[in-house]
Amino acid sequence: MARPTVLLGMSGGVDSSVAAALLVRQGYDVRGVTLQVWEPEDEHAPVSKKWQERGCCKIGIAKFVAKTLSIPYEVIDTRQAFRQGVIDDFLRGYGEGTTPNPCVRCNERVKLRGLVKLAEARGIEYVATGHYVRIGQRHGRTALFRSIDLKKDQSYFLYRLNADWLPRLIFPVGGMVKADVWREAEALGLPADELKESQEICFVSRGDYRTFIETEMPEAKIPGAFVDQDGRHLGTHEGVAFYTPGQRRGLGVSTGQRLYVQQVRAATNTVVLGPEDSLLQHSCQVSDLNLLEPRLFTHPIRAEVKIRHATPASPATIEPVDQTTVCVRFDAPLRAVSPGQSAVFYQEDAVLGGGIIRAD
Repeated sequence: MARPTVLLGMSGGVDSSVAAALLVRQGYDVRGVTLQVWEPEDEHAPVSKKWQERGCCKIGIAKFVAKTLSIPYEVIDTRQAFRQGVIDDFLRGYGEGTTPNPCVRCNERVKLRGLVKLAEARGIEYVATGHYVRIGQRHGRTALFRSIDLKKDQSYFLYRLNADWLPRLIFPVGGMVKADVWREAEALGLPADELKESQEICFVSRGDYRTFIETEMPEAKIPGAFVDQDGRHLGTHEGVAFYTPGQRRGLGVSTGQRLYVQQVRAATNTVVLGPEDSLLQHSCQVSDLNLLEPRLFTHPIRAEVKIRHATPASPATIEPVDQTTVCVRFDAPLRAVSPGQSAVFYQEDAVLGGGIIRAD
């Protein structure tokens, strides 16, 4: 009897490497692939420190794992799709005064989409990655769930998955805690010192995101006015692309009290500043929806909502506005709700979907 086939996205990190070992152990016919999304690695040069710390794909380690496990492996160049679907979107968003999340767009438009399309073209049954999420059943449908290890959960970055993909997706480490994943990695002989987990945007290899925007989109540096909530002039900013709600550092404005970015208004090239308590918001509208729970289109439901990956989910009521937008009303106001970021909806561990926070 033929073994089930699975196309595994391999980044060369600890999680996808362990996923490969688990799938082989479980009897799958594993085909490894790296979708190269950014700069190439020089195999003949010493390890690039910036790539080790920032990059999300370490091709040399992925090759080592594939050879160790005796599975076929290849690298596919997807840099053009990444440029168009992620980097251009990132630059455009900041230029419009919003705060997009590139990892959300990458999984939606490049990585998972690319793997699913490749598997379909090659007649491969399943697609797997090393993400910390789970697939299961809910209300008679295949659903996406948070991982067992909530500290490592990556469901915030995967809420835009197409619901039709879910039955063919496998996430081998989603049911594990990180300590057990590291033990599996050690058994594979992986170089732990080269498997530092990046907390950065993979394509920002020098400085921070502001440096990247200034380099890639110099036209964004258009000075404008800092104003208070009543429209009074407070100073001059460098360009709306360089400011996000909640930001306090780097404003260069002195008024005798701590000021924070409240709003970024690209249409008028102004940045509104105010005290910290003005950052609290009781509700927001969310559009560009990807809903895995159809009831969200028809009537209000109670759920928990994450407005950033690193912050806890908060209880809220989600009410449909129309077929493209929902209104999220938080039980307690949240700080610095940022247009362009994703709001992701949960009931217990199930991911109901989400969308992009709209500007007022």
